[in-house]
Amino acid sequence: MKLESPFVGRPPRDQRVTRQQAAYVVPINLSYTLLLPRRRFGRFISFFFPPSGFLAQTPARTQIFRSCGWICGVFDLMAMAGSGVFSELLEGEVFKYYFDGEWRKSSSGKSVAIINPTTRKPHYKVQACTQEEVNKVMETSKVAQKSWAKTPLWKRAELLHRAAGLLKEHKSPIAECLVKEIAKPAKDAVTEVVRSGDLVSYCAEEGVRILGEGKFLVSDSFPGNERNKLCLASKVPLGVVLAIPPFNYPVNLAVSKIAPALIAGNSVVLKPPTQGAVAALHMVHCFHLAGFPKGLISCVTGKGSEIGDFLTMHPGVNCISFTGGDTGIAISKKAGMVPLQMELGGKDACIILEDADIDLAAANVVKGGFSYSILFVIHSGQRCTAVKVVLVMESVADALVEKVNAKVAKMTVGPPEENCDITPVVTESSANFIEGLVMDAKQKGAKFCQEYRREGNLIWPLLVDHVRPDMRLAWEEPFGPVLPVIRITSVEEGIHHCNASNFGLQGCIFTRDINKAMMISDAMETGTVQINSAPARGPDHFPFQGLRDSGIGSQGITNSISMMTKVKSTVINLPTPSYTMG
Repeated sequence: MKLESPFVGRPPRDQRVTRQQAAYVVPINLSYTLLLPRRRFGRFISFFFPPSGFLAQTPARTQIFRSCGWICGVFDLMAMAGSGVFSELLEGEVFKYYFDGEWRKSSSGKSVAIINPTTRKPHYKVQACTQEEVNKVMETSKVAQKSWAKTPLWKRAELLHRAAGLLKEHKSPIAECLVKEIAKPAKDAVTEVVRSGDLVSYCAEEGVRILGEGKFLVSDSFPGNERNKLCLASKVPLGVVLAIPPFNYPVNLAVSKIAPALIAGNSVVLKPPTQGAVAALHMVHCFHLAGFPKGLISCVTGKGSEIGDFLTMHPGVNCISFTGGDTGIAISKKAGMVPLQMELGGKDACIILEDADIDLAAANVVKGGFSYSILFVIHSGQRCTAVKVVLVMESVADALVEKVNAKVAKMTVGPPEENCDITPVVTESSANFIEGLVMDAKQKGAKFCQEYRREGNLIWPLLVDHVRPDMRLAWEEPFGPVLPVIRITSVEEGIHHCNASNFGLQGCIFTRDINKAMMISDAMETGTVQINSAPARGPDHFPFQGLRDSGIGSQGITNSISMMTKVKSTVINLPTPSYTMG
């Protein structure tokens, strides 16, 4: 059987609109800056101009529209974000950036609006930092790192434990930001913050263990040498680590970079995504409250088009840890000799064989295909490790599709405040991108298992059956609640489709035959293969890496600490060979 390449008709990379580009092309309407009294006028307005659409009949209407007056969500930040212990982050309606142990306003006098995915209106504002300010941040960070490198390991760990505790203590206001900025369901938002605290604590302990062990080598272990050279090898920090997390986990994937860097003796400059920046700023404030030295941690906000390249190409950067999309490929081409840790996109395939437990497979297809949370709490498929394509044997395809459809029918759809399974995707441009993939599949003959429904940024979950390799949905990453099913006639065909992708992040296999599962795993060209479970990142100390366009280097707490250090050797040369007890 001759297999058709899944890249038939695929345009060159530089002509494609990627899901990450789509996510960040956001039309910004700044007309909301008109100041309004928050609650009284909001109730008045919402009474005469009730909201329409999926939010109109939901209890979340009270939270979203009455408290904000539906005209501008920005006033909701007074209720949670930027209040109490976080009050110094906010001046007026703009959140400050963090530099040299202080919260500051940018000299640019400009700000960047953050759009609430649910209301599709501006909700927060952050500073638009300048290149000159980035230069100052880098200079200060370099100086702070030199001092921090001399700080004892136990002291570094102590401060990290303190930050972890503060993250958990202030989980509610940070989670509130995640709900408003990226439409993460409330319970999942809290889970992300708590998990982040656990990650920081584990990293503190693991760092002490790893970095507390040196290496001692003697010369006579290599042929032809006497024991006249003694080598002490130790891990030392790289310097300044530039951390760039994605919008879907702006807290968890930020601390997964920050904590390893700090325990290893580095300083950190954080550039958060625009969507998710306020949650990241609140997270940074927990590190500030923990008592880390001035200048050691910085957080600069602003448009990627103005400071993005300037940051990644800055000569003061000694390491870049990036999670995102195709932007990472562009960064890698410009980084030169700077060490890179990159987790990019994925087209994670789920191969289901005839002997699979179909109930188990169907449950994991739904959790893996439509989930947001790392722990499989369902929400809109906005994960790099989500199931992106189901490759199921023809003989069991009908049974699988029937069971998946039954589970999809029970999913709840609506606003994140109500903890719905499916909530709005991050931007209108992301929704447009997903819709383009769906319509392409429909025009080419794919079968929709549910009616395609969209309202604003909200897309109802959709299983698309009988997808063929010539459809964009077969090989592009939708990053939303749309899941293609490709029916295969052999294991070899499934492996071929998996390996023909330019991605290689994760994959999964469902079968009762462990020998067959191991053989398929060996053949799949991905960083991780899950057997009888959907793709997932974690637990956080597990290695996590992608092949090809899915990334460079390996993550996970242990690997990240090692990656953010370099080996330094000190060799003692003895005048005469010395043998122990000789």
